[in-house]
Amino acid sequence: MNFCMTKTLLSLSFLFISFAVTMGQIPFRVMSYNVENLFDTYDDPDTDDGEFLPSGHRRWTPSRYRHKLRQISRVISAAGEWDTPALVGLCEVESDTALMHLLLRTPLRSQGYRYCLSRGSDQRGIQVALLYQRDKFRYLGHGSRPVRLRAGTRPTRDILHVWGEVSSGDTLDVFVCHFPSKYGGEKETESRRTEAACTLKQLCDSLMHVRLNPLQIMMGDFNESPESECMQIVAGASHLNLFAGLGSAFPRGSHKYQGEWSQLDQILIHRRMNTLEASMRFVSGSARCCSLSFLFTEDKTWRGKRPHRTYHGYTYEAGYSDHLPVLADFVVVAE
Repeated sequence: MNFCMTKTLLSLSFLFISFAVTMGQIPFRVMSYNVENLFDTYDDPDTDDGEFLPSGHRRWTPSRYRHKLRQISRVISAAGEWDTPALVGLCEVESDTALMHLLLRTPLRSQGYRYCLSRGSDQRGIQVALLYQRDKFRYLGHGSRPVRLRAGTRPTRDILHVWGEVSSGDTLDVFVCHFPSKYGGEKETESRRTEAACTLKQLCDSLMHVRLNPLQIMMGDFNESPESECMQIVAGASHLNLFAGLGSAFPRGSHKYQGEWSQLDQILIHRRMNTLEASMRFVSGSARCCSLSFLFTEDKTWRGKRPHRTYHGYTYEAGYSDHLPVLADFVVVAE
């Protein structure tokens, strides 16, 4: 994205925020980000985290860990432009320690974020998390929901369900997901992602009988494209995938593998949130991959640009992540 285009988008964002506040509508930005192995430097005897220890293969030293925290903080701050996002879903976070260090030992400490973390049984110990700003999202509760897999199948990451009250007084249900990867073969692992999709869909549908005016956001790294059968299950008839059919503008996805971009990271909403009747409404056209220039580096193997990673293979790059963040804007009609 060139400088002129960036300047234009920033100006439009400022005008949108000013107009929304004037009309009694509170801007509410949502961000989802796979942060690529945000491990602390301490050994957890219950998980296979040896690779990310000072003595491990990647030499995950305290200085590299602190640098990683500052990098993630920079991305969250920059993605918010004039204000940090109201909600930030994170994938590949190891522990409470890593989240507390992120929120208390980086510039994010001035933003007053709180967090929730899943408690799944992933072998490497990585979890999903939600950061939330308390003035825009009043926390009411959360739960770590296991994916229903076939007996004898290796466990995967839990789905994190967090619910809270937005400024309209309505309850917003948020689901942060990291579906099983394609490691071992796309077809061979497809059933695991389908089972995760069915679990997520059932969780969302069960709330239809509880919420009078349902407000639901699903976000995360789904390891599938928006057009896949798996993601069609998640969306169904009641939800809208904001990243379906976004077009071919750069970047053409949130993740690049062997020269090909894929939109693995997505945000979905209840269809009601795309109507004027909803107290929390999606801002049309605002769903996008975050394309801040510092998130990219030259792709010397496949040409063009690629995400500037923490590690490229086993080479330490001191970057950010192998994924790009995704964003979507909403407005909440205040009480």
